[in-house]
Amino acid sequence: MKSSKTARAARVRRHARVRHDVAGTPDRPRLAIFRSLSHIYAQVIDDAAGHTLASSCDLDAEVRKGVNGKKKSEVAGLVGTSIARKAKNKGITAVVFDRGGFKYHGRVKALADAARKGGLTF
Repeated sequence: MKSSKTARAARVRRHARVRHDVAGTPDRPRLAIFRSLSHIYAQVIDDAAGHTLASSCDLDAEVRKGVNGKKKSEVAGLVGTSIARKAKNKGITAVVFDRGGFKYHGRVKALADAARKGGLTF
């Protein structure tokens, strides 16, 4: 079997290792993030039911207003604040953080820190 050597394949393998241990429950859903070159996305997911409870990204209208002239990590902070507000509106205060196979620094860390400041506990 040929093993894939691309960076994307390596991230998918890392994410599979993370997902082996991390699962969202109705009491403590999973905060999953995805980081592309241009955008960042966040979802609060109940894995038991298979439903997305809240989602936010830098393409949302409320986040898009504050994006102009900001760096990517600052935009990720806006997304973290937005997802925390949406989750708290649904009554969610505690989540399990799923970094999606990405390193915990830069935009991923900025989103996580902003979500914590917004009231979510990891």
